[in-house]
Amino acid sequence: MEYPPGALAVFLPPAAFGSPHYNAAFKALMALCGLATLVLLAWLLVRLGASTRRLTAAVLLFALSPIALGPISLNTYDAWPALLTVAALALFVGGRSTAAFALLGVAFAAKVYPVVLLPPALIFAWQTGGRALALRGLAAFVGLATLCIVPFLAVAPHGLVESFRAQAARSLQVESLGGSLLAAADRLGVYDATVVHRTGHAISYDLVGSLPETVAALSSIAQVAAVLGVAWLYARGPSSDPRRLAFAFAAAIAGFLAFTRFFSPQYLVWLVPFVLLLEVPAWVVTAGALVLAQVWFFHYSDVFALGGYIWLVLLRDLLVLAVFVLAVLELHGRAAKDEDPVFLEHEVPLRVPS
Repeated sequence: MEYPPGALAVFLPPAAFGSPHYNAAFKALMALCGLATLVLLAWLLVRLGASTRRLTAAVLLFALSPIALGPISLNTYDAWPALLTVAALALFVGGRSTAAFALLGVAFAAKVYPVVLLPPALIFAWQTGGRALALRGLAAFVGLATLCIVPFLAVAPHGLVESFRAQAARSLQVESLGGSLLAAADRLGVYDATVVHRTGHAISYDLVGSLPETVAALSSIAQVAAVLGVAWLYARGPSSDPRRLAFAFAAAIAGFLAFTRFFSPQYLVWLVPFVLLLEVPAWVVTAGALVLAQVWFFHYSDVFALGGYIWLVLLRDLLVLAVFVLAVLELHGRAAKDEDPVFLEHEVPLRVPS
């Protein structure tokens, strides 16, 4: 299996309905994950001081987001780790930091990307409860992730290692920012791109050659730099502010996606709930990225053949990059507001128990 072991939590239950009904049961389970995420998103918005108008608009947009993304929103299990990460943020905001770290550990065992939320989460815990809370949280993260992973390591170590290796060893996928830039260069006649269909554990269409390998390496470096840069920027401001933690989570996921070497359309499911905790411009940009992903979903053969639809892929990737920039600007702007005596005089800060 190419997915981490935490994915089995949603892969196995639909099997109880039998093979003829598995697909329908799985889609229903993903819809339930989306519904639970919607409830948590509404709670977060209320807790973070959103107006009734903003709350209504955000909940409505989240409910409509699967329509914008298309059928792939229910055909894949990405709603499961997205639910876990939003639930973790809700626990942080609610003052249950240790439980939040534990849930992030489960999310990591389901889909590796939630590890990018660990740096700002540790900074938040340190600021709200000191070193002891941060260390306790880190132990909870490692402990729950280990609890999910170790049984599979004992039973089938090669299969477990291969599930992580299959994801980490992917080459530069056509749908990534770097891949779509090279594909666009091919369309313009300034670069001769070669696409191969990988049929190993992680099935993908990748660009091959020395330049794609270099771009892939640079993409990974940029990805790490984006995640660490978000943590650094978050640490420079009042890290105990839960609104800034929400912005940092949004920025970390957006940065991870903007520079990833492989970017399937359903990965946007990870980002949508966190974007709705940002300001409206980020909503609009993300909505555009969702719609673009659906437009070429039924024309994948053209994308992999580096046809005209590759321009829409490139535009989607640039919009996600724009979301990252907007999230970083909001994270920085929130710090500036909290340092402004005039702003502080008129705003009641949220109190978050450690």
